[in-house]
Amino acid sequence: TWPGAATRPVDLRSDAVTLPGPGMRRAMAQAPCGGGPLQRRPAAPRTELQMLAADQFQMEAALFVPTTTMGNLIAVMAHCRERGDEMIVGDLSHIHVYEQGGSAQIAGVHSTMATTLPDGTFDLVELESKIRHGYPKPYFPRSRLIVENTHNIRGGRVLPLSFLQEVRALADRYGLWVHMDGARVVNAAVAQRVPLTTILQHTHTVSVSLSKGLGAPVGSMLAGPREFIAQALRYRKALGGGMRQAGILAAAGKVALLEMSGRLEEDHHNARTFAQGLLSCDPPLFAVDMDSVQTNIVCFHLKDPTLSPARFCARLALVGEGEEEALGQGTRVLLLPFFRNTIRAVWHLGISAEDTQLAIQKMKYVASQYGSRRKA
Repeated sequence: TWPGAATRPVDLRSDAVTLPGPGMRRAMAQAPCGGGPLQRRPAAPRTELQMLAADQFQMEAALFVPTTTMGNLIAVMAHCRERGDEMIVGDLSHIHVYEQGGSAQIAGVHSTMATTLPDGTFDLVELESKIRHGYPKPYFPRSRLIVENTHNIRGGRVLPLSFLQEVRALADRYGLWVHMDGARVVNAAVAQRVPLTTILQHTHTVSVSLSKGLGAPVGSMLAGPREFIAQALRYRKALGGGMRQAGILAAAGKVALLEMSGRLEEDHHNARTFAQGLLSCDPPLFAVDMDSVQTNIVCFHLKDPTLSPARFCARLALVGEGEEEALGQGTRVLLLPFFRNTIRAVWHLGISAEDTQLAIQKMKYVASQYGSRRKA
């Protein structure tokens, strides 16, 4: 950053960087402390949160866990209890790419991959071919299914309801379970303008993040049948997921479920505004598929193969000489180099429409600088 520059950060690295707002902070401050296994009464807010989630998701029971990564791992462990069990996942799904192979490393569950199509779905014929038809013959593991919604690597795309329905029908035909990694499933419901339960009716179990677009500081809800949640409770304990001061954290989760979904449309609108701004840059340095901008994630790439995403993101995080004078504002835009040659930007409650315009202004400025250097 140029010495003396007054800067304003616009952090688009993830919706996991959100901070609780004033209403959520008040609820946390007023919540009873305690909540460990030796302090039963202060655990009431956590119980209320779990009942609220089960009611909203229209599932029999729910469990509060620290992260969606843990929730997904617990789900795999609860569904695949026999040695030699197997799950079927997309080759670009979050649980396969980003969760360190925890299903194999910790749960001892084998994975087989289905090719992720450009819209985030699978080819259903290929998916069916991955199912081990011969179980319980000794040659094959036993199959499970995991579906992600929305699809992170495919740019926040929402999986079509018809696809989810077909996957569930396929699973039912073969007596399999469906678990949804629903970290941003509330975004999907808002984008499709349907109740959350319209999506969740097509899955047996789900993990729903409270700490991304919904703005809680910690937590995810794992939901499903009562017997599944009873088993999940044991696995949460084994994985170290029993939380102290649970009442404080659960109070934030209740605000997230009751009050925060209504503002997600703002994030989606700002993300689309930013994507359109990228396409108006001169020179046209950026490529973005507008059809993929369905929720709060924008994935784009640089048209010049000699310009690396890492270098470009590093430049955006700086305020260069003369930039504050040229733009009237020193802006640091924080982005992440993403999958392959892609850069990802994610909107959340910490990013306003004004922040979005500042980010567009910065992208245009850096693109014009790059174009000037190319001409020289």
